[in-house]
Amino acid sequence: MSKRSSVTLKGLAQELGLSPSTVSRVLNDAAGEESRWASPETSRRILALAHEVGYAKNPYAASLRTARSRLIGVVVPRLQDYVLATIYEGIDEAAAEHGYVAVVSNSLDNPESHEARVRKLMDRRIDGLILGDTPFDGSTLTAIEQDDVPFVLVNRRSPGYPSVTCNDYLGGQLAGEYLAGLGMEKVFLLAGKNRMSTSIDRTAGFTERLAEHGIHVPAEHIATGGFDAEAGEEATRRLLDSVGVPDALFAVNDFAAIGALGVLAERGLSVPDDVKIVGYNDTPLASGVGLTTVRSPMHQIGRQGLELLLDRMDGKDVESRQLDPELVVRSSA
Repeated sequence: MSKRSSVTLKGLAQELGLSPSTVSRVLNDAAGEESRWASPETSRRILALAHEVGYAKNPYAASLRTARSRLIGVVVPRLQDYVLATIYEGIDEAAAEHGYVAVVSNSLDNPESHEARVRKLMDRRIDGLILGDTPFDGSTLTAIEQDDVPFVLVNRRSPGYPSVTCNDYLGGQLAGEYLAGLGMEKVFLLAGKNRMSTSIDRTAGFTERLAEHGIHVPAEHIATGGFDAEAGEEATRRLLDSVGVPDALFAVNDFAAIGALGVLAERGLSVPDDVKIVGYNDTPLASGVGLTTVRSPMHQIGRQGLELLLDRMDGKDVESRQLDPELVVRSSA
């Protein structure tokens, strides 16, 4: 790293092969090489490189970071979404247990609004940030990290950033194994949004497990779109009109599955006699309509997301966590 007037904390961390939070805490620790945040050797490396490249911390910003506000910012795209609301309840519950207040901001599924909401929360001197179901790309997450505010992702993963998610690949496998065991051969897949890790992982687990049983899901049997009932209705109509009636249908979200149920009823098709349906998440509506589904531990994802964030705020090295789903069999399949 060449010496220059503008050196970022992120740049120092990359050069040293350390996390930005560790580098920040050592640089802000008056104990210097004896910092409790790293070994003496690591602390010396951090301090030496900072001096070599002329890194100068902002004393005003540093003072703000050392005086905790006890506020945790949470940004979600749709708070009315049952899954996200349940995850937030877990975050809020765990935050209160640790003496923090969780402040939630709803971006209404608008990417530009997402970034603006994050900035407003950071302006409130939050101690940490949780991004729920975030659509952010890597460059945006990198920009947030350079502001030296610890953050974690929940319900969605992005390579290189700590997250707490359901093991969605395993969840897809559970659905695939179950339908294969029922002898299903012609299968539809409502795959959700094709750039979201939840959709990608559930789809991969499902199709790969079916393939192990010799069941191929061709591209024309897969529909992408949203996660709500309306998206499920539209996708199901499109598939029925283009390739006929399937033996079974797997939707990567319960609400899309419920939308599919309505369309099948409109077409005079019986569930499960004509078509078997499996959803994902196990929302309260699923039990009401007898939907077989993969249960995601939504509340626990929120709780563990808060705990992971607290570890980051304390300068600990953290790893992403995946929680196991389970299959809940009801009358739809």
